[in-house]
Amino acid sequence: MGIIPEGKADNLEGQTDNLRLSIKEFIRCIYLLPDVLFHEKMDDWTPRDVTAHLIGWNLYTVEGCHQIRKGETPFYFIDPGEDFSKVNAALVRKYDSQDKNRLIDQIKTSAEKLKQFTLDLDRSVWEADYGVTYKGEPVTIKNSIDMLIYDYDTHRKKIEQWAENANNLDG
Repeated sequence: MGIIPEGKADNLEGQTDNLRLSIKEFIRCIYLLPDVLFHEKMDDWTPRDVTAHLIGWNLYTVEGCHQIRKGETPFYFIDPGEDFSKVNAALVRKYDSQDKNRLIDQIKTSAEKLKQFTLDLDRSVWEADYGVTYKGEPVTIKNSIDMLIYDYDTHRKKIEQWAENANNLDG
C-alpha cells in the first residue's frame, strides 16, 4: 500500500472483476515460476515474500474496510513504517511457509474472503466518504480495493520481468 491510485472501475461489479483478474494473474505467475526462483531475492524480497505479503493484505483490506465504515482509521495506517515496511514485514513473518503450493492455497483462501466481502457490499458504501483520511486524502472502500489491485498488478509485472531476465541469464 502507498499512494492511493485512481481506480479503473466505474462500479463495484467492475472493480470486483478487476480484483479477481489481478489475483488470478498473480497466482498464475507464481504457479509458473520455477521453484528455485520462488525463493531467490529480486531486490529486498523474494517472490515467496511477495506472496505472503499479498495473503495478508487480502485480509487486512477486509478488516480495514470494516474500520473505514465505522469512521476509524484502518489499523495498518497507524504506524506502517516507510512504504508500509513494518506492516509488510509482519505479514512475511506471519505467512512463513516456504512451500509454494501452500502459499498459493493461502492466497486463494484469503482472496475468497475478500471476494465474499466485496460481493456482500451494498453499492451505497463502495465510494462513501466516512471521514477517514490518509496523507490528507479520503480513504474509501473503493480506493482501498483499488490499491490492492494496483499492488497485485505491480508485483506480478515485476516478478515476470525479473524471472524473464533471470531465465535469459541462464540460457
